[in-house]
Amino acid sequence: VLVTGGYGNTGASDSAELYDPLTGIWTTTGSMINERGDHAASLLSNGKVLVTGGWDLNITYNSAELYDPSTGTWTATGNMNNARLEHTASLLSNGLVLVAGGRDSHSGTLNSAELYDPLTDTWTTTGNMTNAREYHTASLLSNGKVLVTGGFNNIGALNSAVLYDSPTGTWTTTGSMTNERGAHTASILSNGKVLVTGGNFPTFTLNSAELY
Repeated sequence: VLVTGGYGNTGASDSAELYDPLTGIWTTTGSMINERGDHAASLLSNGKVLVTGGWDLNITYNSAELYDPSTGTWTATGNMNNARLEHTASLLSNGLVLVAGGRDSHSGTLNSAELYDPLTDTWTTTGNMTNAREYHTASLLSNGKVLVTGGFNNIGALNSAVLYDSPTGTWTTTGSMTNERGAHTASILSNGKVLVTGGNFPTFTLNSAELY
């Protein structure tokens, strides 16, 4: 397991380390190019890990970098069209990575989305989500669509959910969650359903769970 960045006593970190579940031991690996937290990491089909966005507590990044597990090193790749943190990054069945939502420290919560092509190291914009949101979840369903749930916008927590269709690059609304929640988790179960748990409502933390 590759763990990257985050925040410590001195601010954002560029360090990375690897966990071996067979030995229970952590080892350090190469540091990222940028210190960043609230970023996203995606395992690509070629075995590399794509890290996108985040910030160093001062600057929100549009930069992205790739980790090569065979060398333990990082290389820069194409920049996103939008700087963002607290977004999601989902590997699609066609090998592209869908980055959705998040926040820019200047313009606030984002509804924009874009696609990364590992073959060309380039980003292209795709359809905007219905709602701007950060601290949401994104789950790749068995039908190839991506389910985005909840999160926060500039007003408060959301209970809405939307589906991304890769062939058309469009979003459609689907059933809303029972509770508004952000900073929650969403797990795909073996029966194809999605389990959403916990998270925060503006004034309290939730222990509830629901199934999609």
